[in-house]
Amino acid sequence: MTATPPRLAEFTLKAVLAGLLFGVLFGAANAYLGLKAGLTVSTSIPIAVLSALAFQLFPRKGTILETNMAQTVGSASSSLASGTIFTIPALFLWGQAPAVWQVGLLAMAGGVLGILAMVPLRRLLIVQADAELPYPEGRACAEVLRATQGDSRGGRWIVVGIVVGAAMKLFFGALHALPEEVSWSPSFLPNGKVALSLAPALMAVGFLVGFRAAAVMVSGAVLSSLVLYPLVTTTHLAGLLDAGKDAAVALGPKDVKARFLLYVGAGAVAAAGLFTVVKTAPTMLASLRAVARGVGAGAAAGDGGDDRDRDVPGAVLVGGLAALVVALALVPGIFAGDLSFGGRLLAAAGVGVFGFLFVPVSSRLVGVIGVSSNPTSAMALITLAGSAGLFLALGWKGIAAQAAVLTIGTVVCVAASKAGDISQDLKTGWLVGASPWRQQYGQLIAASVACWVVAAVVIAMGKTYGFGDDGLAAPQARLMKTMVEAVLGASLPWDLLVMGGLVSGTGMLAGLPALPFALGIYLPLSTLAAVFVGGCVRRWAESAPKDKLDVENGVLCASGFVAGEGLAGVGIAAWTYAQGKGAAAGPFTDLHGWLALGVFAVAVVVLRQSTRKAA
Repeated sequence: MTATPPRLAEFTLKAVLAGLLFGVLFGAANAYLGLKAGLTVSTSIPIAVLSALAFQLFPRKGTILETNMAQTVGSASSSLASGTIFTIPALFLWGQAPAVWQVGLLAMAGGVLGILAMVPLRRLLIVQADAELPYPEGRACAEVLRATQGDSRGGRWIVVGIVVGAAMKLFFGALHALPEEVSWSPSFLPNGKVALSLAPALMAVGFLVGFRAAAVMVSGAVLSSLVLYPLVTTTHLAGLLDAGKDAAVALGPKDVKARFLLYVGAGAVAAAGLFTVVKTAPTMLASLRAVARGVGAGAAAGDGGDDRDRDVPGAVLVGGLAALVVALALVPGIFAGDLSFGGRLLAAAGVGVFGFLFVPVSSRLVGVIGVSSNPTSAMALITLAGSAGLFLALGWKGIAAQAAVLTIGTVVCVAASKAGDISQDLKTGWLVGASPWRQQYGQLIAASVACWVVAAVVIAMGKTYGFGDDGLAAPQARLMKTMVEAVLGASLPWDLLVMGGLVSGTGMLAGLPALPFALGIYLPLSTLAAVFVGGCVRRWAESAPKDKLDVENGVLCASGFVAGEGLAGVGIAAWTYAQGKGAAAGPFTDLHGWLALGVFAVAVVVLRQSTRKAA
């Protein structure tokens, strides 16, 4: 009888601690990036590389399973950040700023729901549907894990990226030696402006999403900044002159945005989001039917004898989910709006219904399109519309009802995001021979820790910079806010919203991706110009001969930019918040602007250089 070979070390203290450390860092950075630009990035691969580098410092080097455990634990924080930043900032915009403990519990509830509800689907989606569902990011991470066991030299680029990103953010944002944005306002375009945010993290996003997506987004921003702003301003000015009024009372750029283009942009994003819902509805329904057939045929996970085919016990699943629903219903204050027991019971039921609806949809969708393209915001829109419709039917209106609906959406949005994340991690684990039940426990640990960091970052950013026109854009949250207000009957300029929807629809008819183009109309040109620069760097790099190109190192460097700038930004916000001061502004002279562009060019060169294959 052949002896069973000993298992490699996997669920070790150093693996869990490394995952928690890097997860907290990237979670905070992703929260900052999402609030600033409405976009987040996948962190599994950079965390895997950083963990492999860290394990080189130990006398006993880490195994591939320990590195996989570290990236499993670490990547959990990013999905918590994505779900939270899509909704919570809207509470600030309503003047209902939540407490850290409330946001933390909402994020934890969504994380636990997404993990536990996905577990029974593991065998069906990860193992049995391997040929149908490739899980692209999970497979890519498995290849990176295998590569780190032989050569981790490429990991130096993520360290370089972190250092450069943090240094530039501290130089621009803390010392205020140079402006964080340069701009030019043409005299022949009233209130029109060309602007560029000097943010390495935004440039990194453009590199990661590629030239086409970056170009689509910036095209919407150019339309808004150089066409719609001057058009509205000129039309308003002509109206004043026709009425015989003084032209001195013409609108400034902030007035144009607050009174007109904010709603045009919101209408564009809302229309694009609804279009995404309609477009993905057949896929969502097909996913639900496929999951139901598989589970009904006995494909749900169980407690098999093979350690590589075991999940957490059924008692943990049933008990955890039951405890979650009971806690949401019984504990006052988790949902916003000061709900009664009946209201909390209804809200908990909404979380259960929409959560169990979208967890399998999200888990299956990312198997084909990946985490980065997962339409989490579309699922959140459906959740908010359904919950708000039920509240409206019961006669619940006003700010309190709107806030309650939004926090229902927070839990479901986090759960859908978390389900997609753990699905990719379980695919990676299956490919490298990891233990699913250990990965699932690792994710539960991560969700219970990272939720507090993400909550603290969102609250600190809200209280330091604020959200909206004069603060961080938080575009996804503003979209959710518009949806809830529309259903619950708040007074909105529907003509402007419809105009925005028609502009977005025109882009769709031209073949442009719906949501990226609409986000371009909604977000400032300075933000998306930086994203476009990153896309151009990616196109520039890919023009090199294949034998001299290493895009993977560029991805690691770009991920480092995100982490470095995000962590520095969070640190500046925490320090400013502790000191009780607002964010200071730097000097904005022509000379300073050119110097700032020169410093930003250093980041461009570093990112391009990272893609050159070593001789």
